Amino acid sequence: MTPVMPCPCGSGESLAECCGAIHQGQPAASPQALMRSRFSAFALGLHDYLVHSWHPDTCPASLDLEQDTTRWVCLDILDHGESSDEGKSGNEGWVHFRATFQEGPPGRRRWGVLEERSRFVRFEGRWVYVEGEPNVTRLKPGRNDACPCGSGKKFKSCCGR
Repeated sequence: MTPVMPCPCGSGESLAECCGAIHQGQPAASPQALMRSRFSAFALGLHDYLVHSWHPDTCPASLDLEQDTTRWVCLDILDHGESSDEGKSGNEGWVHFRATFQEGPPGRRRWGVLEERSRFVRFEGRWVYVEGEPNVTRLKPGRNDACPCGSGKKFKSCCGR
């Protein structure tokens, strides 16, 4: 029996039922769903999906995830919304999120948090990422602090071993 992989976005659903379906071509229902799928794509190294879900006017010319030593571990959606016109679904949206990560070579990884308010628009009938206002801060968790990975355990009993 194949184990069910939890979705990296932290929804509590399996990857196949959550972001995996969007990675396979199902349109994201909202900017928040697209943001979750993009976080999962970063966590899984899905280069083609990231480019596909980025507006062509703002997508960088190159996006090299093979050289990336970042491990994305936790996503928190702080706020989100979309514009609406007289009860219809809007064409613009935003998501304010916090993503916790580790970066650097194994054994010397440092913790950090990327907080961003991202902007999304409908492009050719689907939601795409346009741009964001990122703010990156370093974390230095103490042994008795909650683990930044979101497990609910103390750091010393989880990722701090």
